[in-house]
Amino acid sequence: MWQRPDFVRLWTAATVSNLGTQVTLLAVPFVAIKTLHASTFEVTGLGAAASAPLLLFGLPAGAWVDRLRKRPIMIGADLGCCVALGSIPIARAAGVLTIWQLFATEFVSAALTIFFDIAAQANLPAVVPRDELAVGNAALQVSGQTAQVVGPGLAGVLIGLFGAPFAVAADAISYLTSAAVVSRVRGAEPARVREPTRLRTEIADGLRFVRRHPIMRANLAFGASANFFNAIFYAVFILYAVRTLGLSARQVGLVFVCSNVGSLATATAAPRLHRRFGLGPVMLATSASGWPLLLVPLARGTGEWAIAMLAGAVFCWASAAVIFNITSATLTQATTPIGMLARAAASRRLVSWGVILPAMLLAGVLGTYLGLQTTMFIGAVGRGAAGLTILRSPARHIRTLEDADAIVAEAFA
Repeated sequence: MWQRPDFVRLWTAATVSNLGTQVTLLAVPFVAIKTLHASTFEVTGLGAAASAPLLLFGLPAGAWVDRLRKRPIMIGADLGCCVALGSIPIARAAGVLTIWQLFATEFVSAALTIFFDIAAQANLPAVVPRDELAVGNAALQVSGQTAQVVGPGLAGVLIGLFGAPFAVAADAISYLTSAAVVSRVRGAEPARVREPTRLRTEIADGLRFVRRHPIMRANLAFGASANFFNAIFYAVFILYAVRTLGLSARQVGLVFVCSNVGSLATATAAPRLHRRFGLGPVMLATSASGWPLLLVPLARGTGEWAIAMLAGAVFCWASAAVIFNITSATLTQATTPIGMLARAAASRRLVSWGVILPAMLLAGVLGTYLGLQTTMFIGAVGRGAAGLTILRSPARHIRTLEDADAIVAEAFA
């Protein structure tokens, strides 16, 4: 895989961008909590602002990306995110930063990220052979997990030294770097040769394809329910850690660093697990990753034991989730025609991630009226139960990509 220059460039861009994003995931809530003294509902509203673009642009983005070359889309999205996030430290330095600017920045950067992610996912099969997709997806997950290992700790240090608003500047720089690296990719997929059709028709084709695809349909049922309760849980996670447990930015960063060390290791192990146990059994085993999250609302105090409980819970959840995501992405990419990849990805994102906005809003209500601890219990229990939806999927019959091909071919016969 590392002998393929285009893949190495894509991997490098993803790693750099992910590192900056991990800084922002911690820094922006701290800007709202510490700098602007935001309420619980306002903090959860940041997550809602980041989720809204998916409902507005998710499906059209897939159709547009399928029509166009992928590399310019990725570069443009990176540059736009750089400008949006760079406005936060500038506004803070000028003394004009408001919660509404944070909402707008989250909305714009999330919208651009939709286009980048769909283009990148659709472009991967163009630079990686089909039989190496699992390794390619694992390598990309490794970049994400590596960023999650380093990013939170780096975020805690930057926030402590410079303040949360100026820590966001690191993410702006990372997007600029990512754009420069992506611009050197030479083997990007060319624009699709097609007969002129209406955008609405292409969107409908993508939705029909996903609905008929037996593997994607089952994974979407799991993804939607899992992401709904994940969103409730993580919408108040930092608030709970800061206001209930009294953890500092560095301690919260340490929690994520400790938890993601293990998930980095499991990402590298995914291809070996596929060969040893089969794709489907691995999906079934890792779909039950939500139950350890119950340890978080049980944590008390600010000592090492509380930090260990939080880190252990998120470690177990992330370790299993990353393997499930690698397996699901590999099966999806291998059984989807090139000309349908972006629309299929957009449809999946809309269903799986479209639930995040109402979940964030619900988390704000639950956190305000029932308390942060009860809200986290609801999120953890729901996330654990979501794994039951995958039990009736075709996953139990899939060990290899050839098994998946046979199941999909029969569904579309």
